[in-house]
Amino acid sequence: MSQQDTTSESRPAKDRPWLFRTYAGHSTAAKSNALYRANLAKGQTGLSVAFDLPTQTGYDSDHILARGEVGKVGVPVAHLGDMRTLFQDIPLEQMNTSMTINATAPWLLALYIAVAEEQGADTSKLQGTVQNDLVKEYLSRGTYVLPPKPSMKLIGDVAEYCYQAIPKWNPMNVCSYHLQEAGATPEQELAFALATATSVLDELRGRVPEEDFPRLVGRISFFVNAGIRFVTEMCKMRAFVELWDEICTERYGVEDPKFRRFRYGVQVNSLGLTEQQPENNVYRILLEMLAVTLSKTARARAVQLPAWNEALGLPRPWDQQWSLRMQQVLAYETDLLEYGDLFDGSPVVAKKVEALKEGARAELAVLDGMGGAVSSIEYMKSRLVESNADRLGGIERGDTTVVGVNAWKEGEPSPLVGEDGGIMVVDPAVEADQIERLDAWREARDDEAVKAALDALGRAAREGTNIMEPSIAAAKAGVTTGEWAGVMRGVHGEYRGPTGVSASQSNRTEGLEELRGAVDAVSDKLGRRLTFLMGKPGLDGHSNGAEQIAVRARDCGMAIRYEGIRLTPEAIVAAALDEGAHVVGLSILSGSHLPLVEDLMERMRTAGLSHVPVIVGGIIPDEDAVRLKSFGVSEVYTPKDFELNRIMGDIVELADPKEIAAQ
Repeated sequence: MSQQDTTSESRPAKDRPWLFRTYAGHSTAAKSNALYRANLAKGQTGLSVAFDLPTQTGYDSDHILARGEVGKVGVPVAHLGDMRTLFQDIPLEQMNTSMTINATAPWLLALYIAVAEEQGADTSKLQGTVQNDLVKEYLSRGTYVLPPKPSMKLIGDVAEYCYQAIPKWNPMNVCSYHLQEAGATPEQELAFALATATSVLDELRGRVPEEDFPRLVGRISFFVNAGIRFVTEMCKMRAFVELWDEICTERYGVEDPKFRRFRYGVQVNSLGLTEQQPENNVYRILLEMLAVTLSKTARARAVQLPAWNEALGLPRPWDQQWSLRMQQVLAYETDLLEYGDLFDGSPVVAKKVEALKEGARAELAVLDGMGGAVSSIEYMKSRLVESNADRLGGIERGDTTVVGVNAWKEGEPSPLVGEDGGIMVVDPAVEADQIERLDAWREARDDEAVKAALDALGRAAREGTNIMEPSIAAAKAGVTTGEWAGVMRGVHGEYRGPTGVSASQSNRTEGLEELRGAVDAVSDKLGRRLTFLMGKPGLDGHSNGAEQIAVRARDCGMAIRYEGIRLTPEAIVAAALDEGAHVVGLSILSGSHLPLVEDLMERMRTAGLSHVPVIVGGIIPDEDAVRLKSFGVSEVYTPKDFELNRIMGDIVELADPKEIAAQ
């Protein structure tokens, strides 16, 4: 026997690797389908579907709020035809599919089941996950549709249906990912996520026979974030495992260990990816992946990695392939999967895990005292805004080092950013093409069947019965995403979540004395308090940046108006008129900045507000910044502009009557 054979024979048996996923979807269902099939051919072992914002928020592609958003951050799915195209030639019975969808989760799952049935699949064998976590939408992501209580009822409907009809499907994926992106400390991330899970389980407890409840507990999964402090993040995951086991045992009496298992998928942190020196992001992604793979006791069941260039814009297929290869190298080339847990018995790890658990338990006690997660949304939102302010303040002061951002900023230009800007650009014609197909779909369907399906759906929603069966029937009848959500809104009403700005407490004083004096001086010139209007046009719900700008402007002494997310340009202009705004700020991270800002600037001129300066922030390529300024925008800010006090200074200068007169 050769030496090579001897070595191979003596190696320990390897654990199975986690599922390899890439969060993907863009432009159209057909283009996304081609991307999925290509990624599967490259060795990806599960699908993770990104939907565009109209789909996530329950609007058809031709709705006024969908303008500029179609196909930008994911794939548009307006009806059964789109879902059919999305999974063409992909056998769903053999696939493990994760769908990052929340407010419209019952509807997208209904479409998925309808397509599986068309393929001839045994739907009881379907495997995958719908995220279906509305609490974090109110706190951090913003794609909610309904108020909290009816949203919780729909989460329960999905879980109850899956328990009966597709038992291998995870009906709810508690998502703490966006909580960290909104500023959550590890203790807050643990507590807020676990409070969400217990609220869902409390909703479900009476829906199944008591003896089957542990099995339902076992279907709840989690989706977490892993940041750059990878030792803390690894300990956080061990704390999650231990706290979840504790909750399942003590709160719900689940005895079987397999139903108490903490099952989670992860996307490592996109928040920490930098526009400056973006090649450094490759190292960040690798270190963050280690946090959720090194510890066998708390190893992720599925991992999806962002691409190095996500701070610049939409990754290209090659960029996603590079992230996939990183997972494959760790799983197949290293010996990680040949050993047990590397950290069992470590006093350092044990001490950190206990500290995290203690902090999380204290926060959980506060939430329980307020009635649980659904009753504590405003409190949790304000806590996140405060924590995010502390995080950003640390970067500004230099207490937190970010390589290439506030330290070692000088260097060679990145060779990875070529003439295309290092990103993929969605063709502007995609939206018109999608709307044309939507019109054709409506024209070809049976209107009477659609009406009957919508009537049945509305009746189920009003009577409080499970909406999954009527949703599947509506999918087969040709109902659209906007029509389904329209019925839900009609029964349960619209909802605007808390911004956390007015309720948050800021301790920030350093560096503000001079700015406060400047605000006072300009306010005296203006004859009233300098008024700054913060607006978020379109459907982008990533409000963290807008909230921090509003909080800092408030701390500087400005009068602030910020009403949260999902506003039309028309509504923002009306607010500018109503408030007599001296400066208008817009935050857009979905890539829809060009059409939305162009529309808003035209409306500003029509309303006689062309003298009011407008500033824009977002993930904006340099060439787009030039176009925005050609529309009349005064300043453009991107992720590299992390010094909020400098932005505050710009606002003061723009509002100064002398500045206005000079323009």
